[in-house]
Amino acid sequence: MIYLKTFELSEYRTKNYNIYPFNIFKNKEPDIFIFDDITVLYGNNGSGKSTILNIIAHTLDLKGKEKFSPSIIGTNSYFEDFSSKCKYSLYEDEYGNKITNIPRKSRYIKSEEILYEIRKIEQEAILEESYICNNIRNGMEQKKAKEYIHTSDGQEQLARFKFAQEKYSNGETTLQILEDNIEPDNLYLLDEPEVSLSPQNQVKLANELNKLARYLNLQFIISTHSPFMLSILNAKIYNLDTRTYEVQKWSELENVKYFFDFFEKRKNEFIK
Repeated sequence: MIYLKTFELSEYRTKNYNIYPFNIFKNKEPDIFIFDDITVLYGNNGSGKSTILNIIAHTLDLKGKEKFSPSIIGTNSYFEDFSSKCKYSLYEDEYGNKITNIPRKSRYIKSEEILYEIRKIEQEAILEESYICNNIRNGMEQKKAKEYIHTSDGQEQLARFKFAQEKYSNGETTLQILEDNIEPDNLYLLDEPEVSLSPQNQVKLANELNKLARYLNLQFIISTHSPFMLSILNAKIYNLDTRTYEVQKWSELENVKYFFDFFEKRKNEFIK
């Protein structure tokens, strides 16, 4: 389902192109973005993938939009001014029926949010391991220490141990985070959702996003440079590394071709 049909970056400029976000678009001549059910903003680091997602989030006033400190030059009034001057249009069907508003539960999910949850998982595991090691240092046998953590007394002591270290809530995996935050009939901006995922799980995530878009009337605009995500997603791909933000096939992208060349040169090492 398409909710946001087009988005046009503002032509508003300042004399000082070093002020964010104008330095991102210096020497660029982007056309209007025309979105599909799934659209990918591809580009290497510094190409402006996340910036464009955040501009869209600000222009549409989506939950999750990133706020900036006014003490940092160019990250407060300039960003808001730029976003407010961007243009967009909503979906209109062949009969002229037009969507009047972006669904209210639409949101922008940043890679930082996913990383934060993953760090909580990692911290949880570290604290449990530290608790076991602490019991071993106090004379408990290793096997008993590992078993003790699963008893009611062990869990109670572990809770106190965690509280003494820091108060951490249970984390979630990337797939769980998305599952918990995505509801039918909405638009979602996803900033590198594959962060910290293995190649196998990146493929799984891409397949899941394809299903969600198809069966739950969802629209996704995704920033990524993962060859696994790019190859699996049923998406229109904008290459932000080009001057005019060209639409390209996943197999034409520099990052993907780099992977191909890398393994092609080493293919004999895979042959027994």
